[in-house]
Amino acid sequence: MPVKKNVSEGKLDWEKMDGWEIAVTSNPTPAESYAAEEFQRWLGRRTGRELPIRPGGECRAQQIRIDFDSELEEEEFRIEVEEDRLTIAGGRPRGALYGVYQALEDFLGIRFLTGDHTHVPEGSIDPTPCGTYSYAPPFSFRWSFYRENADQPEFAARLRVNTITDEERLGGKTPQNLINHSVHALVPFEKYGAEHPEYFAMVDGERDTNTHGGGPQLCVTNPEVIEIATRSTIAHLDAHPQLRNFSVSQADTDRYCRCPECEAINQPEGTPMGSQLAFVNAVAEAVEKKYPQVKIGTLAYWYTRQRPKTIRPRANVQIQLCSIECCTVHALDDPNCPRNQPFCRDMDEWGEACNDIWIWNYNTNFRMYDLPFPNLRSIGPNVRYFLKNQAKGIFMQANGNGRTGELSDLRNYVIGRLLWDPKADEKELQREFIELHYGKAGGPIEEYLEMLHDNAEARGVHPNCFPSAEEAGLDAAVAKRSADYFAQALELATDDAIRSRVEKASICAYRALIVTEAWESEEEKERSLDRYIALCKNHGMSHSAERQLADEYFAELKSA
Repeated sequence: MPVKKNVSEGKLDWEKMDGWEIAVTSNPTPAESYAAEEFQRWLGRRTGRELPIRPGGECRAQQIRIDFDSELEEEEFRIEVEEDRLTIAGGRPRGALYGVYQALEDFLGIRFLTGDHTHVPEGSIDPTPCGTYSYAPPFSFRWSFYRENADQPEFAARLRVNTITDEERLGGKTPQNLINHSVHALVPFEKYGAEHPEYFAMVDGERDTNTHGGGPQLCVTNPEVIEIATRSTIAHLDAHPQLRNFSVSQADTDRYCRCPECEAINQPEGTPMGSQLAFVNAVAEAVEKKYPQVKIGTLAYWYTRQRPKTIRPRANVQIQLCSIECCTVHALDDPNCPRNQPFCRDMDEWGEACNDIWIWNYNTNFRMYDLPFPNLRSIGPNVRYFLKNQAKGIFMQANGNGRTGELSDLRNYVIGRLLWDPKADEKELQREFIELHYGKAGGPIEEYLEMLHDNAEARGVHPNCFPSAEEAGLDAAVAKRSADYFAQALELATDDAIRSRVEKASICAYRALIVTEAWESEEEKERSLDRYIALCKNHGMSHSAERQLADEYFAELKSA
């Protein structure tokens, strides 16, 4: 349990609850009422006993009480365990709900694995020692960016991913927004480009008109651009006063402004982030006068990741560091990975200048969503590295526009649990998911993952998040071994549900066979292609890559 404990004598016996009830605090929020329903539902499935829910009323014995505590933060909770009572109190809006899920996991052994698979153990329940259990999550913004969460917000809430839905019964989502590419919305090229080309970046001596990647970038030293961006920001906050932050950040292109005024800042500052941060600071200073509680966020991404020499972010500015250039096989702070050392240096320098650091981390192969991707060993160390460096929000970008990315079910579970509790053991989370989700078929899948990661480490590869098969350490021999492991897993599947889960997981092995052309004959090739396409369609693949629809890729395969 990722909580502070104050254990005392005595135990709560879950097998002796005749006459108990579930009580909800007076005037409960929708999330607190739903928390009571969730506890009733899963306790009933675990014990076969469905306790009645009673709204309001006095606190008494033989009661599981869902309560509100105004002294707790919005996701913080406290669980009081007594022999004759259990109280789960939380801050609003999500504290009590998250406390319920923690209690279900830690006291009853329930595991929320996927949207359609919750593991409910059978057999007796160990009594819970009396005492006080409390927890406050260290990251206030947690986004495991998988389509499984977006499509199933109830499941996302059970994983405590707090960035998915506004639905009140699920606790809503954090009022903090992802720091993202936003200049196209603040100063739209469509609105200003024709009459005011000087508002936009000068590249190679001309004002840019390239709209790729949300561009063109702004001329961030132009006073009128600063004024328009400020008005746009304040107008958005006027319309959404609940927000705690707002993104004022570059487009997704490196065509930043090289006009004399911008370069007069960038050159002595040693980075294009010089003029960008000066621009963000100017907007933040104006916003602070009307909305002092709101932070202005900007990306330290690509050409802006390096901290300027002298310009520092204002106190109401958030910096979101992006690790797009980094190696995904090795942990970011692995001293033996030369590709990751510059990121660590930049993070150290930003940490000295800003106390509100956010992270944009990459956890998939955007070139081929379903290709084997040997980065599971680095995810836990990376999350703990972010925690150690006092990051407050983490966006773990992955296969957000499809549900058949490589082992997306496993990855979403591991990432979601680590964002909630960075001190959890990622190896144990992986083992737990494989054992519970695949049953006896999980053994070969575990062996496959060990082989995949051992292979990448042995070959000394350092892939980023757009690797080719070769860059990820894959060749025909590794592809064939991968396919063999999944064939073994299918033979061990004990029912149709597990067989379907293994088949979905095996899509990555078929993609490896295809990309490495690991077949001996045209007949074998056709069988592999047909099986791959059938599995992808059966499991609802929408995208084969970040910018390629699955049907387009299938057509390419059949025409090759």
